[in-house]
Amino acid sequence: MPVLGLGTWQLTDDTADTVKTALDMGYRLIDTSGDYGTQAGIAAALGSSDVDRQDLYLVTKVEEDEDAYDATRDRLRELDVERVDLMLIHRPPPSGAGVDLWRGLQQARDDGLTVDIGVSNYSIEDMNALIETSGEVPAVNQIEWSPFGWSQTMLDYCNGHGIVIQAYSPLTRTERLDDETLQEIAVHHDKTPAHVLIRWNIQLGVVPLPKANNLDHLRENLAVFDFELREEDMRRLEERNEHYSSLGGSLAYA
Repeated sequence: MPVLGLGTWQLTDDTADTVKTALDMGYRLIDTSGDYGTQAGIAAALGSSDVDRQDLYLVTKVEEDEDAYDATRDRLRELDVERVDLMLIHRPPPSGAGVDLWRGLQQARDDGLTVDIGVSNYSIEDMNALIETSGEVPAVNQIEWSPFGWSQTMLDYCNGHGIVIQAYSPLTRTERLDDETLQEIAVHHDKTPAHVLIRWNIQLGVVPLPKANNLDHLRENLAVFDFELREEDMRRLEERNEHYSSLGGSLAYA
Protein backbone atom coordinates (compact mmCIF):
# COMPACT_ATOMS: atom_id res chain seq x y z
CA MET A 1 0.00 0.00 0.00
CA PRO A 2 1.42 3.42 -0.91
CA VAL A 3 1.94 5.77 2.04
CA LEU A 4 -0.06 8.57 0.38
CA GLY A 5 -3.13 8.51 -1.83
CA LEU A 6 -5.65 10.65 -3.68
CA GLY A 7 -9.13 11.02 -2.24
CA THR A 8 -11.91 11.62 -4.76
CA TRP A 9 -14.95 12.44 -2.63
CA GLN A 10 -16.58 15.62 -4.01
CA LEU A 11 -13.88 15.89 -6.65
CA THR A 12 -15.35 18.96 -8.29
CA ASP A 13 -13.13 19.31 -11.36
CA ASP A 14 -13.13 16.84 -14.23
CA THR A 15 -12.43 13.52 -12.53
CA ALA A 16 -10.83 11.77 -15.50
CA ASP A 17 -8.32 14.55 -16.18
CA THR A 18 -7.57 15.09 -12.49
CA VAL A 19 -6.91 11.40 -11.81
CA LYS A 20 -4.90 11.02 -15.03
CA THR A 21 -2.75 14.00 -14.03
CA ALA A 22 -2.30 12.55 -10.55
CA LEU A 23 -1.16 9.23 -11.98
CA ASP A 24 1.29 11.04 -14.28
CA MET A 25 2.69 12.88 -11.25
CA GLY A 26 3.28 9.67 -9.32
CA TYR A 27 0.14 9.04 -7.28
CA ARG A 28 -0.47 5.31 -7.07
CA LEU A 29 -3.30 5.01 -4.52
CA ILE A 30 -6.76 6.13 -5.65
CA ASP A 31 -9.72 6.05 -3.26
CA THR A 32 -13.39 6.11 -4.26
CA SER A 33 -16.74 4.65 -3.24
CA GLY A 34 -20.09 3.63 -4.60
CA ASP A 35 -21.66 6.96 -3.66
CA TYR A 36 -18.85 9.30 -4.78
CA GLY A 37 -19.89 9.45 -8.44
CA THR A 38 -16.25 9.45 -9.54
CA GLN A 39 -15.97 5.83 -10.71
CA ALA A 40 -16.56 6.51 -14.41
CA GLY A 41 -13.93 9.25 -14.43
CA ILE A 42 -11.45 7.03 -12.61
CA ALA A 43 -12.12 4.24 -15.11
CA ALA A 44 -11.43 6.64 -17.98
CA ALA A 45 -8.20 7.81 -16.34
CA LEU A 46 -7.02 4.24 -15.78
CA GLY A 47 -7.81 3.39 -19.37
CA SER A 48 -5.77 6.30 -20.73
CA SER A 49 -2.86 6.01 -18.30
CA ASP A 50 0.46 4.34 -19.09
CA VAL A 51 0.83 3.21 -15.47
CA ASP A 52 0.72 -0.58 -15.15
CA ARG A 53 -2.30 -1.87 -13.25
CA GLN A 54 0.00 -3.88 -10.97
CA ASP A 55 1.56 -0.61 -9.80
CA LEU A 56 -1.79 0.90 -8.76
CA TYR A 57 -3.61 0.51 -5.48
CA LEU A 58 -7.37 0.95 -5.92
CA VAL A 59 -9.68 1.38 -2.94
CA THR A 60 -13.46 1.42 -3.12
CA LYS A 61 -16.38 0.72 -0.82
CA VAL A 62 -19.76 -0.94 -0.47
CA GLU A 63 -22.57 0.95 1.19
CA GLU A 64 -24.22 -0.20 4.40
CA ASP A 65 -27.57 -0.92 2.70
CA GLU A 66 -26.12 -3.04 -0.13
CA ASP A 67 -25.42 -6.71 -0.57
CA ALA A 68 -21.66 -6.62 -0.13
CA TYR A 69 -20.83 -9.33 -2.68
CA ASP A 70 -23.09 -7.95 -5.39
CA ALA A 71 -21.94 -4.40 -4.65
CA THR A 72 -18.31 -5.46 -5.01
CA ARG A 73 -19.09 -6.74 -8.50
CA ASP A 74 -20.87 -3.45 -9.23
CA ARG A 75 -17.81 -1.44 -8.15
CA LEU A 76 -15.59 -3.51 -10.44
CA ARG A 77 -17.92 -2.86 -13.39
CA GLU A 78 -17.99 0.86 -12.59
CA LEU A 79 -14.19 1.02 -12.47
CA ASP A 80 -13.81 -1.35 -15.44
CA VAL A 81 -11.34 -3.58 -13.58
CA GLU A 82 -11.26 -7.27 -12.74
CA ARG A 83 -10.35 -6.69 -9.10
CA VAL A 84 -9.49 -3.95 -6.66
CA ASP A 85 -6.79 -3.93 -4.01
CA LEU A 86 -9.00 -3.00 -1.08
CA MET A 87 -12.75 -3.16 -0.57
CA LEU A 88 -14.24 -1.46 2.49
CA ILE A 89 -17.59 -1.32 4.24
CA HIS A 90 -18.23 2.41 3.94
CA ARG A 91 -19.87 2.71 7.36
CA PRO A 92 -21.46 0.35 9.87
CA PRO A 93 -25.19 -0.14 9.36
CA PRO A 94 -27.62 1.16 12.02
CA SER A 95 -28.29 -2.41 13.16
CA GLY A 96 -24.74 -3.10 14.31
CA ALA A 97 -21.28 -3.86 13.00
CA GLY A 98 -22.41 -5.32 9.67
CA VAL A 99 -21.48 -8.96 10.08
CA ASP A 100 -23.39 -9.98 6.94
CA LEU A 101 -21.62 -7.25 4.97
CA TRP A 102 -18.29 -8.52 6.29
CA ARG A 103 -19.10 -12.07 5.23
CA GLY A 104 -19.97 -10.81 1.77
CA LEU A 105 -16.59 -9.07 1.52
CA GLN A 106 -14.84 -12.21 2.71
CA GLN A 107 -16.51 -14.16 -0.09
CA ALA A 108 -15.56 -11.47 -2.61
CA ARG A 109 -11.97 -11.66 -1.44
CA ASP A 110 -11.96 -15.45 -1.59
CA ASP A 111 -13.31 -15.27 -5.16
CA GLY A 112 -10.50 -12.93 -6.24
CA LEU A 113 -12.56 -9.76 -6.61
CA THR A 114 -10.44 -7.87 -4.08
CA VAL A 115 -7.04 -8.46 -2.54
CA ASP A 116 -7.86 -7.14 0.94
CA ILE A 117 -10.96 -6.13 2.87
CA GLY A 118 -11.53 -3.58 5.59
CA VAL A 119 -13.87 -0.99 7.04
CA SER A 120 -14.46 2.75 7.15
CA ASN A 121 -15.88 4.96 9.89
CA TYR A 122 -15.76 2.07 12.37
CA SER A 123 -15.34 2.34 16.11
CA ILE A 124 -13.18 -0.05 18.11
CA GLU A 125 -16.35 -1.72 19.40
CA ASP A 126 -17.60 -2.32 15.85
CA MET A 127 -14.26 -3.76 14.72
CA ASN A 128 -14.16 -6.03 17.76
CA ALA A 129 -17.62 -7.34 16.84
CA LEU A 130 -16.42 -8.28 13.35
CA ILE A 131 -13.26 -9.91 14.68
CA GLU A 132 -15.10 -11.90 17.34
CA THR A 133 -17.68 -13.12 14.84
CA SER A 134 -15.42 -13.95 11.92
CA GLY A 135 -11.95 -14.39 13.40
CA GLU A 136 -10.64 -11.98 10.76
CA VAL A 137 -9.12 -8.58 11.42
CA PRO A 138 -9.90 -5.76 8.95
CA ALA A 139 -6.86 -4.72 6.94
CA VAL A 140 -7.83 -1.04 7.13
CA ASN A 141 -10.04 1.39 9.00
CA GLN A 142 -10.53 4.52 6.91
CA ILE A 143 -11.58 7.40 9.17
CA GLU A 144 -11.43 11.17 9.41
CA TRP A 145 -8.05 12.00 10.95
CA SER A 146 -5.98 15.11 11.52
CA PRO A 147 -4.04 16.66 14.42
CA PHE A 148 -7.27 18.46 15.35
CA GLY A 149 -9.32 15.27 15.39
CA TRP A 150 -7.75 11.91 16.14
CA SER A 151 -7.60 9.26 18.89
CA GLN A 152 -4.56 7.80 20.62
CA THR A 153 -6.75 4.90 21.72
CA MET A 154 -7.74 4.17 18.12
CA LEU A 155 -4.12 4.49 16.98
CA ASP A 156 -2.92 2.07 19.67
CA TYR A 157 -5.72 -0.39 18.89
CA CYS A 158 -5.03 -0.39 15.17
CA ASN A 159 -1.27 -0.67 15.65
CA GLY A 160 -1.81 -3.55 18.07
CA HIS A 161 -4.04 -5.42 15.62
CA GLY A 162 -2.07 -4.69 12.45
CA ILE A 163 -4.83 -2.46 11.05
CA VAL A 164 -3.76 0.40 8.78
CA ILE A 165 -5.49 3.71 9.38
CA GLN A 166 -6.29 5.56 6.18
CA ALA A 167 -7.05 9.23 6.84
CA TYR A 168 -9.75 11.02 4.91
CA SER A 169 -10.03 14.80 5.14
CA PRO A 170 -6.44 14.96 6.48
CA LEU A 171 -6.30 18.64 5.50
CA THR A 172 -9.50 19.41 7.46
CA ARG A 173 -11.11 20.50 4.18
CA THR A 174 -8.97 23.66 4.59
CA GLU A 175 -10.93 24.66 7.72
CA ARG A 176 -7.93 24.59 10.10
CA LEU A 177 -5.04 25.53 7.81
CA ASP A 178 -4.76 28.93 9.51
CA ASP A 179 -4.14 27.40 12.95
CA GLU A 180 -1.33 29.34 14.61
CA THR A 181 0.66 26.31 15.78
CA LEU A 182 0.37 24.68 12.36
CA GLN A 183 1.46 27.89 10.67
CA GLU A 184 4.50 28.23 12.94
CA ILE A 185 5.67 24.69 12.23
CA ALA A 186 5.16 25.18 8.51
CA VAL A 187 7.24 28.36 8.50
CA HIS A 188 10.03 26.63 10.45
CA HIS A 189 10.33 23.94 7.79
CA ASP A 190 9.71 26.32 4.86
CA LYS A 191 6.65 24.26 3.98
CA THR A 192 2.91 24.85 3.72
CA PRO A 193 0.38 23.89 6.40
CA ALA A 194 -0.89 21.17 4.04
CA HIS A 195 2.62 19.71 3.84
CA VAL A 196 2.82 19.58 7.63
CA LEU A 197 -0.56 17.88 8.03
CA ILE A 198 0.28 15.22 5.47
CA ARG A 199 3.74 14.68 6.95
CA TRP A 200 2.26 14.34 10.46
CA ASN A 201 0.09 11.48 9.23
CA ILE A 202 2.93 9.73 7.46
CA GLN A 203 5.18 9.90 10.51
CA LEU A 204 2.38 8.39 12.63
CA GLY A 205 2.17 5.49 10.17
CA VAL A 206 -1.22 6.70 8.91
CA VAL A 207 -1.97 6.80 5.16
CA PRO A 208 -3.41 10.23 4.26
CA LEU A 209 -5.86 10.58 1.36
CA PRO A 210 -5.96 14.30 0.57
CA LYS A 211 -8.30 15.43 -2.18
CA ALA A 212 -7.02 17.93 -4.75
CA ASN A 213 -8.87 19.64 -7.57
CA ASN A 214 -6.08 21.41 -9.41
CA LEU A 215 -2.52 20.93 -10.59
CA ASP A 216 -0.88 23.06 -7.92
CA HIS A 217 -2.57 21.22 -5.05
CA LEU A 218 -1.83 17.81 -6.56
CA ARG A 219 1.83 18.76 -6.82
CA GLU A 220 1.90 20.37 -3.36
CA ASN A 221 0.49 17.29 -1.64
CA LEU A 222 3.29 15.12 -2.99
CA ALA A 223 6.10 17.40 -1.77
CA VAL A 224 6.31 15.84 1.69
CA PHE A 225 9.24 13.46 1.40
CA ASP A 226 12.11 15.95 1.65
CA PHE A 227 11.64 16.96 5.28
CA GLU A 228 10.82 15.44 8.65
CA LEU A 229 8.88 16.87 11.56
CA ARG A 230 10.76 17.06 14.84
CA GLU A 231 9.50 15.28 17.96
CA GLU A 232 8.59 18.71 19.31
CA ASP A 233 6.53 19.41 16.17
CA MET A 234 4.68 16.12 16.47
CA ARG A 235 3.92 16.76 20.15
CA ARG A 236 2.67 20.30 19.52
CA LEU A 237 0.42 19.11 16.71
CA GLU A 238 -0.95 16.24 18.76
CA GLU A 239 -1.78 18.67 21.57
CA ARG A 240 -4.11 20.48 19.15
CA ASN A 241 -6.48 17.50 19.30
CA GLU A 242 -10.06 18.46 20.17
CA HIS A 243 -11.77 15.53 18.38
CA TYR A 244 -12.68 18.03 15.66
CA SER A 245 -14.63 16.82 12.64
CA SER A 246 -14.86 18.90 9.48
CA LEU A 247 -18.28 17.27 8.97
CA GLY A 248 -19.51 19.08 12.07
CA GLY A 249 -19.47 18.16 15.75
CA SER A 250 -17.00 15.66 17.18
CA LEU A 251 -15.48 12.52 15.72
CA ALA A 252 -17.86 9.60 16.06
CA TYR A 253 -15.11 7.11 16.97
CA ALA A 254 -13.30 9.28 19.53
